[in-house]
Amino acid sequence: MKNYTSFEALKLDLEQLKLEQQIAWEELKLTKNEFSEQLTLPNWFGAIGKGFVKYGLFMMLKRIFK
Repeated sequence: MKNYTSFEALKLDLEQLKLEQQIAWEELKLTKNEFSEQLTLPNWFGAIGKGFVKYGLFMMLKRIFK
């Protein structure tokens, strides 16, 4: 625990902690927005489409080398 000798030092630390809290809050909101963007339908269609293409190529190669 930190001991303060003046109110100015206390105010300075409180202001610093407030700014650190605001920065952490903004980073959390940014992370939430990025996560929400990843869950949008076009991103899912792209991922599913890539999976089908990979599976199709695998099956085609499997038939060729059978």
